[in-house]
Amino acid sequence: MKIKKWILLLFTVVLFLLLFAACSEDVTENDSKENLDNITDEGMPIVEEPITLEMFATQQRIPADWNDFYIWNEYEEMTNINVEWEQAPGEAVEEKRNLALASGDLPDAFYISSIPTVDIFKYGKQGTFIKLNDLIEEHAPNLTKLMEENPEIRKGMTFPGGNIYSLPSIVSPEYLSFRVSSRPYVNQEWLDTLGMEMPETTEEFYQYLKAVKEKDPNGNGKADEIPYGGTGMGDLIGWLKGSFGIGNKGVRNANIDLNTEEDNVRFFPITDGYKEMLEYVNKLYSEKLIEQNIFTIEWNQYLANASEGVYGSTVFYDPVELFGEEAGKEFNSGHALEGPNGDKAFIKVAPTVASISNFAITNENENPAATVRWLDYFYSEEGTRFFYMGVEGETYEKTSDGKFEYVDKIKNSPDGLTMEQEAAKYFAWIGGFVGIVDAKYYKGSESTPSSIEAAEKLEPYIPEELWAGFTYTEEENKTLSALGSDIDKYVQEMQDKFITGEVAFSEWDNYVETIKDMGLDEYMEIQQAAYVRYKEY
Repeated sequence: MKIKKWILLLFTVVLFLLLFAACSEDVTENDSKENLDNITDEGMPIVEEPITLEMFATQQRIPADWNDFYIWNEYEEMTNINVEWEQAPGEAVEEKRNLALASGDLPDAFYISSIPTVDIFKYGKQGTFIKLNDLIEEHAPNLTKLMEENPEIRKGMTFPGGNIYSLPSIVSPEYLSFRVSSRPYVNQEWLDTLGMEMPETTEEFYQYLKAVKEKDPNGNGKADEIPYGGTGMGDLIGWLKGSFGIGNKGVRNANIDLNTEEDNVRFFPITDGYKEMLEYVNKLYSEKLIEQNIFTIEWNQYLANASEGVYGSTVFYDPVELFGEEAGKEFNSGHALEGPNGDKAFIKVAPTVASISNFAITNENENPAATVRWLDYFYSEEGTRFFYMGVEGETYEKTSDGKFEYVDKIKNSPDGLTMEQEAAKYFAWIGGFVGIVDAKYYKGSESTPSSIEAAEKLEPYIPEELWAGFTYTEEENKTLSALGSDIDKYVQEMQDKFITGEVAFSEWDNYVETIKDMGLDEYMEIQQAAYVRYKEY
């Protein structure tokens, strides 16, 4: 009899706890919901009655107080949402962001605060950053449309378990010049002098570099020409990977690509193609066809060399914009090069998802739906134009050929500033962007006609699918932060040593075995698991 009473009592207690938990969950959900009746269905304003949001942000390269700033003042008028900004200079962002997260003294949202993806996932699982899946579906029609049109976007912003904890910075798929970033240029004047055509293969490029070194194309009787110069070796390697059949899914996931025969990830720095590429670059370097101080050259020294017209080729941005008219006009954009085994691709291209680290909403936010709508506007055509150009008649004008140009006070600063410096008085894009960047409105060097033309030359050789950055579980991140970083660091160190000849290629097998002994199998198990999840999202 006593046993039955105890069972009945236990059942009652369990039932009470379950009912209490359910009620508590309901209360929590209700407490976390804002007054949705205050949010308009579409258009502007976003809310009927004004609200205030607190946001933490990185200060622009050109400092400006965003609490009294043209673009945000205009947006407050449009939306009925006032943002109180706490800005931190770049060198202090990490410390202040981490302090806020650790102390619980949180803003409503972090805007362009360089949050590592591992922290987004960590604080998302803890509930510090709120889950955004339903909010996006219900209150972000512009971003939802982009995700439907381009599944890569959803893949790139989804964490293990299927949740989304941050909103992405997106580059329009059509804005190839921005996604390509630096691209190859060859000195066309020297090509003409040497009687050579624009190189189409790695062998032709080698022959051109040799001719520059040996045949005095600038005609001054001195051996002062530098066949290839750059700000580092990375850009040249990025150009050449596709010529040797490696890096076939773009640049976002270092050292891995797709084994197309088996549909699994491949660690390409131990492949024959990678070795052949290093042997090719070693040949260029050892024959002094590459600037010998390329590993240590300062940015200003590179630009000074380029402006003096000593380079025969480079991988960089618009030469006229950066080297000056006289030196820059000599360069013509180059091609994807066909390698010795017939490979011809250009893989130094970023995916559409530029970053998922630039906007996260915290659990202190009492207006999450309105906040999502506040940002979603910048994923629309109208919102993109507003973010980069402002208000027609005040900061931009539409030209007769349908283009958009800043008004004269911005293009020709009354204070003698560059256009970017003057624009920084009005616009927040100088410090980074959340939303979508589009060639029609973005006024960086990637939008110059020559930059767009250079990207168009490369377009036929860009892989159809480019991976966004993989996301990892906490356990995977722990392993990658130790084992993975050691492997990647060793690969980079050995890449430089093979190129300079400090390590001979007779040591290649030892190099491969060293990587395997460092835990490559475990590393690749993690990457394969991430790839499988990526395909499923």
